[in-house]
Amino acid sequence: QVQLVESGGGLVQPGGSLRLSCAASRNIFSINIMGWYRQGPGKQRELVATITSDGSTNYADSVKGRFTISRDVAKNTVHLQMNSLKPEDTAIYYCNAHSYYWGQGTQVTVSS
Repeated sequence: QVQLVESGGGLVQPGGSLRLSCAASRNIFSINIMGWYRQGPGKQRELVATITSDGSTNYADSVKGRFTISRDVAKNTVHLQMNSLKPEDTAIYYCNAHSYYWGQGTQVTVSS
């Protein structure tokens, strides 16, 4: 099993940036795929970005060019750098491992 702990959420102005972190209890190189999902109020949970053990990445069209997923293998941590944030990015962001294990989420609010 994998324990995941997210951090880095908060309140930011439109156009601002946040960097989310997901700390895993297991060497992330041994995890085939990790990703970030988000769920806004009254909305379905949606995929934001994924990264595989070989470093390949994929992004939802809505965040492509603004968000970057990356990994720090030595620290067993995956990051999500979010730039040019929009109000529609407001959601709880969840870290995911093996397409099965979930963190408890971190709130991101984009508002002026």
